[in-house]
Amino acid sequence: MRMRDGREFLRIRAEGRRVARGCLVANWVELPPGSISRVGVITGRPLGNAVQRARARRLLREAFRLHQHDFRSPIAVVLVARSSILRRKLASAERDFLAIMQQANLLKSAG
Repeated sequence: MRMRDGREFLRIRAEGRRVARGCLVANWVELPPGSISRVGVITGRPLGNAVQRARARRLLREAFRLHQHDFRSPIAVVLVARSSILRRKLASAERDFLAIMQQANLLKSAG
């Protein structure tokens, strides 16, 4: 489920759609039906030291993991952490993630 290829990150950031909100920026492209949703996380050095960057990556990957089956169709998403994530707990990061996915109309309807 995780993306590791740098070319894939670049392609999604160049060709995909983008929404920024709260502690993260999301870039995504829709995948063909039958694919599995994938996530990649970017944490730059200005964010903090290695421990802080690793925690930010864990928070964003966990938010994705908890809701990976809630998408209307499969997506490949690149999440870019912002510095405000350093003061956040999982619930707050997850709230921002869901708000972005809802704003982009990527989640299944509740009814």
